[in-house]
Amino acid sequence: MSPLAETLGDDDTRVKLGASPETPAELLYFLARDASVTVRAAVAMNQNSPPPADAVLANDADECVRSVLGRKIALIAAGLCDQAQSRLERVLRSLLRSLVIDEAERVRAIIADVLKDLPNAPGDIVRRLAQDPAISVSEPIIRFSPLLTEVDLLELLASPPCLGTAGAVARRRDLSETLSDAIVATANSSAIRDLLENPFAAIRETTLDFLVVEARDHISWHEPIVRRPRLSPSSMIVLSGILTDHLLETLLGRNDLDPELQAELRSRLIGTSERCPQTDGCLYGNSAKTLAQAQEMDQSGRLTEATLTQIIRSGEDTMVTAMLAVAAKVTLPVVLRAVSLRSAKGLVSLVWRAGFNMRSAVAIQVLLARVPPGSLVLPAKNGAFPLTADEMRWQIEFLESSTKNETSSWADHCSYATLSE
Repeated sequence: MSPLAETLGDDDTRVKLGASPETPAELLYFLARDASVTVRAAVAMNQNSPPPADAVLANDADECVRSVLGRKIALIAAGLCDQAQSRLERVLRSLLRSLVIDEAERVRAIIADVLKDLPNAPGDIVRRLAQDPAISVSEPIIRFSPLLTEVDLLELLASPPCLGTAGAVARRRDLSETLSDAIVATANSSAIRDLLENPFAAIRETTLDFLVVEARDHISWHEPIVRRPRLSPSSMIVLSGILTDHLLETLLGRNDLDPELQAELRSRLIGTSERCPQTDGCLYGNSAKTLAQAQEMDQSGRLTEATLTQIIRSGEDTMVTAMLAVAAKVTLPVVLRAVSLRSAKGLVSLVWRAGFNMRSAVAIQVLLARVPPGSLVLPAKNGAFPLTADEMRWQIEFLESSTKNETSSWADHCSYATLSE
């Protein structure tokens, strides 16, 4: 420790000095080179630290210090107008430009998270972040930034910086028909599914007709296509020939269905309405019994993570499904829907609602839906859920809304609500 640092006191004292808005600029510049990471982070967080101190911290060896500085500079820069020309404002913008190309993904991701939905964020920096090769950096900007124009998004689709680019564009609100066409042109199956699931995406009738034909080879598209608000009569006829029974029932429930096709579908379903469905990995011939057992476990306080883990290890998929439905307080058809769609995000969201952790979520994706390794939704680096709370609520709402028109007797018989009465 230098003689001057010794005169300033111990680490706690220097941290307080580094964080205080009353500390002179000269002293903050000195503390920006302190041997203690905590002291330097305090200076990086200080809104009154002078630009020379911030410039030193922008090259700090510690990723945490640069992350803290990046968040602060991003928030300050977002408050500046695009025509800002003062020397101080130019310095801040220059610092932010150096941080958005930082070698540490975490630093860039923090800045992207700050700027993702701000209408007054620096436009050039937003576009740079959208081009980032790390999906954790580019996705929030691509999905939410109001500063990205249709031209920007079309360029991203034409030259995607990473594999998740098309999917991120497909999940934006208020997508135009032009952008929807561009997403379809990528032939990215996952991104097209995201597009079909996006209720705010405008899709041309001809484009949707094309996707309906292509859906023969893409089972994961069936559910969102059936839920699209407008389908041409020709698309409905094609769909009627490729859908499974539960989706035929959904198609049958549409109010724009041709009467002749409606009659044909209704006759096709005769004789199957009393049959319990089978989905990959889950048989429900005895669903009432397993749900009753799961409900009893819940009431006695035995429906815990430890119990769930034990049941998962034993491979009892039917009981795991019943436990998930009861713990998440959803009907069994909701879990069935997530399984039949092999919806990794849907199952993760239900596990979150149930109060279980991501270790259980990964195991449930494999056991119930047979999700392949490359498609698993994995925990964040800290072991937490990788989806936001809003995303998981949306997934659950989608699954719940897609089961509202279930009319077969097994769905009513097996519902959690019925057993709870």
